[in-house]
Parts: sequence; structure tokens; C-alpha cells
Amino acid sequence: MVAKGPALLKREHLRRQPVTLRASRLHCIVLDTSGSMRQRGRLALAKGHAAFMIEQAARQGDDVALLRFGGQGVELLLPPGRARAAGSQRLRPVGGGGGTPLAEALAQADRLLQRTLRLSGPTECWLWLLTDGRTLEQPQAPVAAQHLVIVDFDDPHKTLGRCAAWAARWGAEHRLALPAA
Repeated sequence: MVAKGPALLKREHLRRQPVTLRASRLHCIVLDTSGSMRQRGRLALAKGHAAFMIEQAARQGDDVALLRFGGQGVELLLPPGRARAAGSQRLRPVGGGGGTPLAEALAQADRLLQRTLRLSGPTECWLWLLTDGRTLEQPQAPVAAQHLVIVDFDDPHKTLGRCAAWAARWGAEHRLALPAA
């Protein structure tokens, strides 16, 4: 409209603004539901964190996938697809207990991300690991994720430091979920 001024609108007055498109983005959330996560409300906090992440992804038009792992093994709660705020409801009935099959969960998440890349083309893959790190496993980093974030739910007063060590070894971002009070 600036180019037009007071004159009648003509084709030559119109300006084209390039639109920058970003690649689609998939957030793969891997939630620890092992027995240690049931202590001190860590699992409830982690479920709330995951629900918030799903709702944020929905607002941004991103895709999301959700896996849980614990004493019952690894379970895909939300297959990769467009994030919907209602997807966070899948977390409500999730309980916890048992062991921590972390390596199996990360391997399954990696396969899921690789399949998504094969089928969908260029996709920015984020892997979010929500755990307290209370396992003796020393898993390898998933290779298909371009961004790795470990959200550490370990006890800040008696931390084992495994999440921070994995993040350093993998070149991942390490975030503390529980503030040291």
C-alpha cells in the first residue's frame, strides 16, 4: 500500500514477500515410568512435563510421538503424528513400577525416528528423554535425532549424575527438572 500511495491500486504496486518455511518437526518424548520414578512425585511431575510438551507442540503445529518405558517394557502411547492437545490425555492412566529398560526404549525411539525420516522426508527430529537416570545401563545415543534433550528428574539432594554424564557423552542438552531446594 505504501508503493500505491494515493493512486488506484495497480498490479505493479503489489510486492511479493517471500515466506520462509521450516522443515516439519517431530518431538519424540521418551518417558521413564520405572519404580524409582514413583518416588517423591517424580512420575507425576514428568507426566505433567510431557503433557505440557505435547500441548506446546500442538500450538506450534509440530508432530509428536510418545513412548513410555518401565517394568512393563516399552510401549508406544502416541505414534508419530500431528500433535493434538488432547494427546496429553494419554498420560493420565500411565502408572509406574518395575525396572528401567532404557537401552531398549532408546533403540525403539531411534527406529521410530529413522522410519519417520524415511517416510516423511526432511524432518527436524527432537528426542526428549524424561528420566531420573536410576539405571545401571549405559545406553548409546540415538543417531536419528538431531536434537537430544535429557530432562533430569533425579533427586537433587542425592543425585547419581547419570543424566548429566549421558548428556556430556552424547553431546545432548541436560536440563534439571527438580530444583535443589
